[in-house]
Amino acid sequence: MTRCIGTLAAALALAGVAQAETLRLGDFQSTSHIVSVEGTSKWMAAVQEATGGEITFEHFPSQQAAKSKAQLDAVKSGILDAALLGTPYHADVLPLNSVVALPGFYGSAEQGTRALQAMIKDGPLRDEILATGVTPVFGFVLPPYQVLARTRLGKPSDWTSLDVRTSGSTQAMTARALGGVGISIPGPEVYTAVERGRLDAVLFPLASVPGYKLNEVVSHISTNGSFGGYSFVMVVRSDLFDALPAETQAEMIRLGDETALHVAQAQDASVSELVAQWKAEGIDTYSFTDEELAEVTHELELVSTDWLERLGNDKAQAVLDSYRALTSQ
Repeated sequence: MTRCIGTLAAALALAGVAQAETLRLGDFQSTSHIVSVEGTSKWMAAVQEATGGEITFEHFPSQQAAKSKAQLDAVKSGILDAALLGTPYHADVLPLNSVVALPGFYGSAEQGTRALQAMIKDGPLRDEILATGVTPVFGFVLPPYQVLARTRLGKPSDWTSLDVRTSGSTQAMTARALGGVGISIPGPEVYTAVERGRLDAVLFPLASVPGYKLNEVVSHISTNGSFGGYSFVMVVRSDLFDALPAETQAEMIRLGDETALHVAQAQDASVSELVAQWKAEGIDTYSFTDEELAEVTHELELVSTDWLERLGNDKAQAVLDSYRALTSQ
């Protein structure tokens, strides 16, 4: 009897091990960044706890497993099992998802995240991601991009011929619409580029500034602009995700929904505190005047039209209409 009980216990233990999954998860943010602290790391811990250790993670932050632009390929090839994708870095295969980078839509990270979550659960954005061989679990956005520079930038005439850091090709249209030159540089490399004078200005979400210490190399930061957005989507390789028990999949998605809203709200809450801190440090944190905002908004209206024409995708208009409706709520 004792021998039988011992054999059964061993068999059950082996069965438990066989069912467990350790997912190799990559992202390009540092573990101190708000996106990691309140997003990625929080979700991983919640999933591990909720599944009783059935799902665990081996985390590769700060581009340790793959560069920011190679995260998707790393998952597709099996180097990683999951990744937090910065969708603008993959605009070549996820062009419709670049709609989030268009200027003038959402006014807070929470508003933009609710729109993105709805669009990756059903419709063209989800279909586009699935077509690459990965499954979207949840998504969220950064607060609306502002401009950071060593001089105050207001009217479009102030932007003429400036080298402006942008996130991907869609946001580069924003820089061009204002008379500047869009230069795509990954977040971790922006500090050095500004410090060495390679960039005149940076389009960046304020909640992410501390993670890259950009407040150390600029002296003027806008607070009420809307120069586009940036979306993150947590993905898992589809063959792996589909093989998980249905209840595990549902739990990962449920916790992803909670995490997406949480990290968005955390970012929004951090912005006012950061602005006060920078002002105390002597940085000019300024609001565009009504006149400046009107001129900038007028120039940026053409970006959405340009985006539609450049994509030449028969689903692009429907995506834009849906995004506009969701962000106006």
